[in-house]
Amino acid sequence: MKSQTNHQRVLSGTHFMLGNYATVEGALAAGCDFFAGYPITPANEISEHMAARLPQVGGKFLQGEDELCSIYALTGASLAGAKAMTATASAGYNYMQEGIGYAIASEIPCVIVDVQRCRGENFATQADVMQMRWGASGDHEMIVIAPSSVQELFDYTVRAFNLAERYRTPVIVMSDTTIALMRERLVIPDPGDIEIINRARPQVPPDEFLPFEAGPNGVPPLPDFGEGYRILHSLNPHDERGSIHWDPDVFESLYERITGKITANYDDIVQTESYFLEDAKIALIAYGSECRPALEAVHQARAKGIRAGLLKLATVWPVPEREIRAVAEQNSTILAIEMNIGKYAGEIERVACGLCDVVRVTKNWGLVHTPSEILSFIELHEGGKSGEAIE
Repeated sequence: MKSQTNHQRVLSGTHFMLGNYATVEGALAAGCDFFAGYPITPANEISEHMAARLPQVGGKFLQGEDELCSIYALTGASLAGAKAMTATASAGYNYMQEGIGYAIASEIPCVIVDVQRCRGENFATQADVMQMRWGASGDHEMIVIAPSSVQELFDYTVRAFNLAERYRTPVIVMSDTTIALMRERLVIPDPGDIEIINRARPQVPPDEFLPFEAGPNGVPPLPDFGEGYRILHSLNPHDERGSIHWDPDVFESLYERITGKITANYDDIVQTESYFLEDAKIALIAYGSECRPALEAVHQARAKGIRAGLLKLATVWPVPEREIRAVAEQNSTILAIEMNIGKYAGEIERVACGLCDVVRVTKNWGLVHTPSEILSFIELHEGGKSGEAIE
């Protein structure tokens, strides 16, 4: 499952492209050579475009009979050496939780795109944000990255594959109806300008190999099926040899490593972007599509002499605690902008820990906020005035 030519795999140049198609092109640029999925709006264009593009680059496409088939096909393909991805929408993401939990515990790299939609309707939401972190069973950490544009759907999907390969873990791309079905300018770099990370490989023969002995960054190397390394990939407690072994010390050691390989690499995993925060006194915190109107509202506030700024969370999980706390220490008020009933705001409140007011700016109408809606909150709470969030 190798690409035939770089020209076919990476369509470098400037395009006017649908967000879901940009996700596909980002995956292919990262080396994706296996996709499994089940039809569901508003993610169908990803499957449709993958079905057309993967054969062009020597990859394999599978339409599963359901989401559970798709996620487990992903894990098998990844263990066989593929860079594997699936895409679904909120209801379908529910069905994948068992397989995601298996991939976490067995340390199987893969990428999952969740194009969030309102329950039963094809309208935008960010209501899956907590499920993306806590949906899988057992102790675990998740890497979830949140693009806010068509360009970022490409760029962040490349990054998702790199993080999955580096840390041997599932990585979630948090998309939503807004950007998935939007067409925008997309610049795809030349192949040589795209950073590609591949999983670490064993450096010893099979008879000397300990499958779950951690490398320097807490991540074990991963051979492909069929290379002579006989490994049991199980979600059950297992020791460094991969043998299922219930012992409290083995269990605790395993999960300390699986969670620790994420938390210990905060500086590599967590990314944010700051806009006008140097002198801000009221700060907005947003992720995904909501960053777009939030930034415009900041510009409008600045034009009125209000010292507003924006912290954009490119990484949602792990929580960017250092960056959020720095904002809380500087500003009198944080506006937590979300397209749901107010979920991630609880994490912002936890990290702010009383250092400033945190106001929940929520909207659950299947649409992103307008800049004027956010600006009205900025004007209402300028100077640290306390007040209730208005939906």
